[in-house]
Amino acid sequence: MDQRYGVLTDAARLAGGFLDGLPSRRVGSSGELSELRARLARPLTDAGEDPHTVIDDLAHDVEPGLVASAGPRYFGFVIGGALPVAIAADWLTSAWDQNTGGYVVAPSLSVVEEVAARWVRDVLGLPAGCGVGFVTGCQMAHFTCLAAARHAVLRDAGWDVEAQGLQGAPEVLVVAGEQAHVTVPVACRMLGLGADRIRSVAADDQGRMIASELDVALRGHDGPAIVCAQAGEINTGAFDPLTEIVEVSHAHGAWCHVDGAFGLWAAASPSRRALLAGYERADSWATDGHKWLNVPYDCGIAAVADADAHRAAMTSTSAYIPDHDDDAPWALDRTPEFSRRARGVPVYAALRTLGRAGLADLIDRSCDHAGRFAARLADADGVAVVNDVVLNQVLVRFDDDDDVTAEVVEHVQADGTCWLGSSSFRGHVVMRISVVGWQTTEADVDRSAEAIIAAFARARRRVV
Repeated sequence: MDQRYGVLTDAARLAGGFLDGLPSRRVGSSGELSELRARLARPLTDAGEDPHTVIDDLAHDVEPGLVASAGPRYFGFVIGGALPVAIAADWLTSAWDQNTGGYVVAPSLSVVEEVAARWVRDVLGLPAGCGVGFVTGCQMAHFTCLAAARHAVLRDAGWDVEAQGLQGAPEVLVVAGEQAHVTVPVACRMLGLGADRIRSVAADDQGRMIASELDVALRGHDGPAIVCAQAGEINTGAFDPLTEIVEVSHAHGAWCHVDGAFGLWAAASPSRRALLAGYERADSWATDGHKWLNVPYDCGIAAVADADAHRAAMTSTSAYIPDHDDDAPWALDRTPEFSRRARGVPVYAALRTLGRAGLADLIDRSCDHAGRFAARLADADGVAVVNDVVLNQVLVRFDDDDDVTAEVVEHVQADGTCWLGSSSFRGHVVMRISVVGWQTTEADVDRSAEAIIAAFARARRRVV
């Protein structure tokens, strides 16, 4: 290899060492903020430094602050690992360094993303003609889908929002369940729809929107409306009753958007697909590839049934951009960016490697592991699983006490065997376990459950 690119070999060696060590390394960070700043805040030189030294130092200096989120015992924030083939495809994507905003700039990778989009529609059971865009994550997937929704509902009201903006436009009513993820109001904020103007609909004890309450919320509004439903509530993993919600939305002429950041992947599992009943009749869907598909960050997916509305909301042109009214794939027609890396390439590699059966197995194993977690922990004295474990999420309380529960989470994080976080559920502190990583085994679940129970015993001794 040309000596100028020898640092790539260095990086592969260092990355391989990190990946090999994931099963045995401490899961949480061991470095304090002050230490990390001291290690990394080197003076910037005038002459520059040897690239081999830079890469070696970088790997050494970040080591204490690296979290083993790609490993088998990370159960926080619904973060999956990255399949080796997806990492390899991502490395190639960086090496090729193609701007996949437009076909003329990156013909091959534009077609790779076109194929990946078709496979995503296939495995998720989405309409064959829907538009699909690869964005940074579910935040921008919501932004993209809700921009298409804003376009469509105002178009139907005789208003061109892309040309005229929102000043003077008919009011757009946005309705969401009271347990909607924060990324939904943030998207509304960025789109000028107003986070505080969202009409909240009551949810049941698992966070599922109550369809009859949605009907009440939409009554009396005869203008443009958008409903945001949820497939996989962030704490419980519960699914809104999508059949009823889509029917109510469409009966009132409203656009129905589904937040399926991780839950939409249940559609890839024949044994879990029923949880999503009715989802395919919605108008748009947002999900993350870097969650359950286990591709590297960042990869969100925005899908819109009305491909024309999708394109109208996103596309832009300029004198230097070639006319692309033909059928060549241009990502800038489906995403907010002109310049973007080819996020669909790791998706292509992951789906091609897994196939439908492999993807279904990945989903099912994660859900089975969550059920095993729940069973192991619920058997312990003083431990209660407080959600219905229907997918990959497990919520746990200890001695039915907020302080004890919070302390158990702290002990687990400090121990390093596994990593998980806390959340608030029904007004109480809970331990939140999210299982989405491809490497997790039953042995990892058992080892982690034992560490959690041991942490509970330490917390109890301290309280006593």
